[in-house]
Amino acid sequence: MYYYRWKGAALVSPAPLEGFGPETDPAADGPIFALVPGDPVLGRGSFRVNHPGQLLAGHGLEALDASRLPWVEVDPALSAAITEGRLTAVNPGRAGWEALLAASPKEGKKRVNLLAIGDVGSTLLTGLKLLGGDVISSIGICDLSDQITARWEFEMGQISLPWEYSAFPEVEIISPENLFDCDLFVFVASRGIPPVGSQVKDVRMAQFEANAAIVKGYARMAREKKFQGLWCAVSDPVDPLAKTAYLESNRDENGNWDGLGLRPEQVQGFGLGVMNARAAYFAKRDARFASFLTEGRSFGPHGTGLTIANSIKHYDEAISQELTRLTVTANLKMREIGFKPYVAPALSSGALSLLLTLRGEWHCGSVFLDGVYMGVKNRYTPAGIETELLPQIPDPLFGHIKDAAEHLKEIL
Repeated sequence: MYYYRWKGAALVSPAPLEGFGPETDPAADGPIFALVPGDPVLGRGSFRVNHPGQLLAGHGLEALDASRLPWVEVDPALSAAITEGRLTAVNPGRAGWEALLAASPKEGKKRVNLLAIGDVGSTLLTGLKLLGGDVISSIGICDLSDQITARWEFEMGQISLPWEYSAFPEVEIISPENLFDCDLFVFVASRGIPPVGSQVKDVRMAQFEANAAIVKGYARMAREKKFQGLWCAVSDPVDPLAKTAYLESNRDENGNWDGLGLRPEQVQGFGLGVMNARAAYFAKRDARFASFLTEGRSFGPHGTGLTIANSIKHYDEAISQELTRLTVTANLKMREIGFKPYVAPALSSGALSLLLTLRGEWHCGSVFLDGVYMGVKNRYTPAGIETELLPQIPDPLFGHIKDAAEHLKEIL
């Protein structure tokens, strides 16, 4: 390993670096940054390193599987940094990467701004209001309808514990110009949701074109505001919309890529939470799927391409595929009953997952891997976003994850 001190930051690299000054001794404490070259557009911007092999292969799907990562010998100092969560990989191919060396996580409660207060937005808002007092300072709401925002500000203002009137975060109406004066921007806007009883089979993808047009406008606004918080995509289709936000924010006024917008790790799709919860619903009701409750995982997008694994240690392809089918079609079952399937997504993918994110806890969400937003177990840490590293993902399961990535690449 080669160590350097550059612009006040401790750097490390498996190979010698030019232009970073003389070599130094390894830092015994504090953050260390590893330069992990990657594509300037499709590579990750930064992430927490939890395996030495990610120093050479941290941008692809193999970053999820220790058995597929290359062997990289590290010295005791770097091994300690990885174990202690002090090693951050930074992609020097991205514009402005140097700024990450001096960045530090914001302490304390966070401001959340929510765009669009329809069925999903209002349910999500209620969850954040009731459960987010420990991590949310206040919530801003914005909608095309002043009547809707007036209603929900009035409703939320009357939810309170007796004699503990500051236990829940306050909700206030904000203008579109102030949407990015926050730490979390939650995109719940949607246009053209197919009505109950329609013959549309892939409801989520039917919304893509219309919702992508909305996302582009707000992505450009985030760029103009130099937004440094987290962009949270909740509207369908979650994963392509997350990528749309990332890509569009990094284009100049002529549509040319310049990389000066949102970093890929600043965007996350929140759709996997409800798919994981739906799998658990079926696992509780059928003994064949029970292993999911203690050993299972969910991977991939919110919809077509999703894979539910009954177990990592005792993976069963047939059982997993059946559980996946039940999970993917659960929203259609709700439509057959006669209702739009929005309550569970608004809470499991929305409010609950957002709160886990704010608390730095493990949750299900789509993060940038292999050039797409891929749903995995992840968390935000002081060293950056961390994806769960499994000892070994069975070949059939890893094949499904790769297929899901290819499917997402075909969309965008």
